[in-house]
Amino acid sequence: MSEFEGVHFLALTLLITFVGWLLILVVPNQNKSKIQSLLIVLNSLFSSIPSIQVIRGGAFSHVITGLGFFGDIPLRIDLFSAWFMVLINVIFALSSFYAIGYIDPTKSKKGNLSIHWMGFVLFHLSLLWVCFVQNFLAFLMVWEIMSLSGWLLIIYNNQNAKVIKAGVNYLVHMHIGVAVVTIAFLWVIVSEKSMDFLAIKTFFSHHDNRWLFLLFFIGFGFKSAFMPFHTWSPYVQTHAPAHISAVMAVKIGLFVLFKIVFFVQQDYLFIGQCLLTASLLTALFGIINASVHRNYMELLAYSSVENVGIIGSGIGLGFIGLGYQNHVLAILGFGSAILHLLNHSLFKPLLFFAAGAVFQKTNTRNMEKLGGLIKQMPKTAFIFLAGALAIGGLPPFNGFVSEFVLYSGFVVGIKSVTLYDAVLLISGLAGISVVGGISIYAFTKSFGVIFLGTPRAIYTQTIEEPNKYMRIPSYLIILLMLSIGFFPMLYFKEVVAMLTPFVPMAHIQEAFQENLMHPVQSIGKFALLFIAFTTLIVALRYYFVKKHTSAMQQTWGCGYVAPSAKIQYTGKSFSKTFGKLLNKLVLEMKSYKELEQREYFPEARKHSAFYTDMFEYRIIDGSTNNLNYFMNRFQFIQNGSLQQYIVYGLVFIALLFLGTILNIL
Repeated sequence: MSEFEGVHFLALTLLITFVGWLLILVVPNQNKSKIQSLLIVLNSLFSSIPSIQVIRGGAFSHVITGLGFFGDIPLRIDLFSAWFMVLINVIFALSSFYAIGYIDPTKSKKGNLSIHWMGFVLFHLSLLWVCFVQNFLAFLMVWEIMSLSGWLLIIYNNQNAKVIKAGVNYLVHMHIGVAVVTIAFLWVIVSEKSMDFLAIKTFFSHHDNRWLFLLFFIGFGFKSAFMPFHTWSPYVQTHAPAHISAVMAVKIGLFVLFKIVFFVQQDYLFIGQCLLTASLLTALFGIINASVHRNYMELLAYSSVENVGIIGSGIGLGFIGLGYQNHVLAILGFGSAILHLLNHSLFKPLLFFAAGAVFQKTNTRNMEKLGGLIKQMPKTAFIFLAGALAIGGLPPFNGFVSEFVLYSGFVVGIKSVTLYDAVLLISGLAGISVVGGISIYAFTKSFGVIFLGTPRAIYTQTIEEPNKYMRIPSYLIILLMLSIGFFPMLYFKEVVAMLTPFVPMAHIQEAFQENLMHPVQSIGKFALLFIAFTTLIVALRYYFVKKHTSAMQQTWGCGYVAPSAKIQYTGKSFSKTFGKLLNKLVLEMKSYKELEQREYFPEARKHSAFYTDMFEYRIIDGSTNNLNYFMNRFQFIQNGSLQQYIVYGLVFIALLFLGTILNIL
């Protein structure tokens, strides 16, 4: 297939989108979700054709000319972009199928539903175009379309004030980020007189790399949710529909940042040290906050911040490897980052699918009101548990593979760097280990409180498993995750092949010859042995037990035979001690109406406590409150007195008159 035919397939996605919009507008509400799913699948198939061509060893590079002010618009798909486009298509196709069962068309206004599905198709298309548009101005336009369509998806339930706040928060953060990226683009344009992305590489070749990279890191850090640019994420992923939270787990900001990483030419060591430090702090901050929150959607949002930090740590480690010309360290660092980017794009949508099912059936995001759901929703519990094991970095799931590669990179780096950097890498290894431990702690809490024990509240509706549309995508993701766990070398070889912009193929082959990948290959073998051994034990148990009758009896009640749901652990009690230990990072806010001095017969009161984001409370809210206080000092000017307004006008005229006489104006 020629590159020209590949462009035709990409152009076909535009035609499908426009025709699909018309269909979505005219078909009845109950059919709109199926139409959008068909459109997503068609666009995924056609856009994957040029991507698969690149993955199979081909090339894709085309230039759109004759667009006047835009100039030439290059379209390029390299191996990294090709795999990421395939990943986007897989997650969107599964999410579109999930959305058929998640969105109830009978409870939605026709206008809202049409806009939502049209926005979903546009959001998918814009993410794809971000991957291969290589002109600054065109990229910014596509990025803006992505941000606006994402905002429309977030505010689907626009009758809820909290949803509107989440949408505004998202839009503000995205535009601050794109403003910083625009400054970086303008700097390159002024220096290199070009709007082609390759001009960034040229700029890096003869300028200090640190400051331009910093601008790109901040700009795309807002979209990626690096700390402290993460504060939009808990709002959005709490209040957006589950299928929207799932597709936003595909970190397009990290993808574009990686594209910039491939252009860096020098200052590797400094950039690596700074990026590794910032990423470790991001990972620790994210998982510490995740561990104390009782809103399970907020928990998932903060764990995304943690995983962004893990991916950033891999990038920082890779830069340090380049700084020391240690190609093995560079491969392990960058390779772990790309592989974990893939893994996060699988297990996080899986968790959002399960969380969305729980919310749909219970109508609450507060885990303190749940409990015992494993009895009514065993399949959903299994799906959530699989995602929790994967995100906790436990075998035989995919999260273990990428984190193992990252740990290996730290160990290799400690042996081959100077004392200063060895201290940094030892701290990084310890930090990532702590992050992994707290992650297991956080998801043990969430799974235990939501699915185990007994119900903590009386449900007003029947609790049952979600429909097949919501379950099938989850099973397919679990199969993909297990394939990475069982056959890690199959994926890691593709990941390493993406690193040729940094590490020449000769050095990559040399690293393979030094048995660099032997530990990775062993992971799959041991995972298969573990599953085989577990299956054997279960089969033997079933064989020996099936002939015996089962007797059900009550366990010893410890002297208390009137159990109550109130005596079991809650999310608050599970993490209270940990929250108090780190009370400088996780701020607990309390709501309680104090007793008045002469209130002899007080009415019943309620006490509530919740955690808030330190950066939002101390920096964003603090700055906003100080600004409001300052501006309120000038309220006397606008006092509603017509006479004073006339005086203002006369004073202004007098100043103009004096300025003219004195030749000031």
